[in-house]
Amino acid sequence: MIVRGEGNLLEAQVDALVNTVNTVGVMGKGIALQFKRAYPEMFEDYARAAKAGELAVGTMHVWATDAAHGPRYVINFPTKQHWKGRSKLEYIEAGLRDLQRVVRELEIESVALPPLGCGNGGLRWETVRPLIEEAFAESPVAVTLFEPSGAPEAARMPDRRTRSRMTPGRAVLLRSMQRYVDSALEDPSHLELQKLLYFLQEAGEPLKLRFAKARYGPYADNLRHVLVELEGHYVDGYGDGTDPVTEFRPIRLRSDAVAPEPTPESAERLDRTMELCSGFATPFGMELLASTHWVATHEAAQGLEDCTAALWRWNPRKRDLFTAHHIETAWTALHAQGWLDQPASGEVAAGATADAIQRT
Repeated sequence: MIVRGEGNLLEAQVDALVNTVNTVGVMGKGIALQFKRAYPEMFEDYARAAKAGELAVGTMHVWATDAAHGPRYVINFPTKQHWKGRSKLEYIEAGLRDLQRVVRELEIESVALPPLGCGNGGLRWETVRPLIEEAFAESPVAVTLFEPSGAPEAARMPDRRTRSRMTPGRAVLLRSMQRYVDSALEDPSHLELQKLLYFLQEAGEPLKLRFAKARYGPYADNLRHVLVELEGHYVDGYGDGTDPVTEFRPIRLRSDAVAPEPTPESAERLDRTMELCSGFATPFGMELLASTHWVATHEAAQGLEDCTAALWRWNPRKRDLFTAHHIETAWTALHAQGWLDQPASGEVAAGATADAIQRT
């Protein structure tokens, strides 16, 4: 029997919960990250198995919860090999055959299944669902099948991890969040945090973030990993990392999040960063400011006209979003506060239009 699941899969009243994983030991976002937080000991066993080369598509990784109540097992179902890769239908088909074996051998009477290989895996639900229905069509197991519907609210995601340790870098991040709220009067989104920490590192703070050119400006994927660790302990709102960037979901400091006082050097860098960002403390403003700084410093755009052209070449989004006046405003602020080494003489030529610059 197959019934449609409602709400949070992790709260399903079943014998076994099925989690979708890769074979390299990473649970970085989506349903896998939710499982990692809810069952940290399971994740440790899964990571150990991956390191030992014991994981493969088509073979379940089973972990017993040993719980008096609730699910007896978490079944990790490999839907892809590497976390960067895509799922394949043959992985789902082979996995379903092994899942049937596991269910029989462990005498599992009920199981909750996510949309295998969909979402981050890239498979179409209308293709995957019939495979699941066929696999359990004649099985006595009660299957609760959850369709693609987005993640539950961050506050409703179970988290049984021990609180992550405070480090100097994390302390500066939390301090910068509070200063940003004081300036913007709103909690920052993931996009705004990326740009805020970009400038803090450019100011000399040793954050070890690896920024690269991305769709919405400078982006550091390892900052995302930091937010994953802080979520539920020091901040709320990042969730499982699957929210679209342009939804601008606020990430809030928890009331019990206490960061040690920064060193005098860090405090000075933070002051300088906040002085720059205070007039740009919106998603639009922070993307504009950081992208302008990036082309001027990392792509050596010479002068305002060159910088404007470089921004408009970046991608159609920036060409449509940022006018010449917007870019000049950011350029002027960066120069006035000493964030650009080149002389501030690169004014747009008299009579030049946005269209003219775009054609250069």
